[in-house]
Amino acid sequence: MIEVATDQLQVWVDQDLCTGDGLCVQYAPEVFEFDIDGLAYVKGPDGELVQAPGGRVDVPEHLRLEVIDSAKECPGECIHVVRGGDGTPVAGPEAED
Repeated sequence: MIEVATDQLQVWVDQDLCTGDGLCVQYAPEVFEFDIDGLAYVKGPDGELVQAPGGRVDVPEHLRLEVIDSAKECPGECIHVVRGGDGTPVAGPEAED
């Protein structure tokens, strides 16, 4: 787990699996936001939604735990958190428990 703390994390949402439950928006509103389609998207540092499929944003260091918790608690299992350096899944459907 030490590697997670030293590597930049990135996050993306698979809208095909998003249930629109909103836990991610509650956990980390600086990173996640609903669009008019009722689905969650990640936001870039400029606050703009990243709507390209698989579009990733860097996770702000002070929100790492909130973003990881969002991925773990997501009922749609649509939030992917990966290490920026090598793309290794840290949380979400492809991460090892």
